[in-house]
Amino acid sequence: MERTFRLVMACPDRVGIVAKVTTFLATYNGWITEASHHADPANGWFYMRNEVKASSLPFDIDSFRMAFEPIAKEFKMHWHIADTDQPKRIVLMASKESHCLADLLHRWQARELDGEVVAVISNHNDLRRMVEWYEIPFHHVPVNPADKAPAFAEVEKLIEEYQTDVVVLARYMQILPPALCHTQAGRIINIHHSFLPSFAGAKPYHQAYQRGVKLIGATCHYVTEDLDEGPIIEQDVIRVNHSDTIEDMVRLGKDVERQVLARGLRYHLQDRVIVHQNKTVVFG
Repeated sequence: MERTFRLVMACPDRVGIVAKVTTFLATYNGWITEASHHADPANGWFYMRNEVKASSLPFDIDSFRMAFEPIAKEFKMHWHIADTDQPKRIVLMASKESHCLADLLHRWQARELDGEVVAVISNHNDLRRMVEWYEIPFHHVPVNPADKAPAFAEVEKLIEEYQTDVVVLARYMQILPPALCHTQAGRIINIHHSFLPSFAGAKPYHQAYQRGVKLIGATCHYVTEDLDEGPIIEQDVIRVNHSDTIEDMVRLGKDVERQVLARGLRYHLQDRVIVHQNKTVVFG
């Protein structure tokens, strides 16, 4: 795949944003391979993503930042630029259930993810052999219910040591402390086995069964201090009926969880997600 720069931005909407950005790129002979933008009249904001051939530009990514900064200031942009030659470093976290973790590891090995899985952290040892088969470091960090602080201090240390760009909770069944959610804001992705905001919290399939729902789903979202209320990246559903047991719902739901988490992570790795307040714009 040819190396590209991904320029992603959000700013208050006004006339001339697209013209200014594209003129800047054209001035430096930038070859745009993909362009997306969205104006939200409800909040008066504008969102934009451009992918540009790196070889068409006369400078590296640091020089690009310097050259683009005046435009960013003029339009009061929240922006970043990413280099596809610098894949994001991924730390996966899981507890005992393997379906989401196994799916992501397989996709990573098959080069379906634009990132590098550098480690797996778990509060149980059950998944060690599977992870080590992929020759990925496995860290067992047990969590003491009476005092969780030491465990999460170790988790935070590992995240820093691995120079992690994104943490993925692939059915990690512990609530992260607010401090970690804050320091890693926008960099922790979770899969919740429910179509949020319905059935948040524990045992959502049991909740769904008791309500007799006809659709169950899964939600990939960013983690915040508010449990299961972070900005949603991706969702999907599958139909069920009165004859399905809780066990059937769990089995069917696992398929949805795998797909939704993989898509959500892929969007994040490709810099397709822009967070504004508690919502996202996702350029698919």
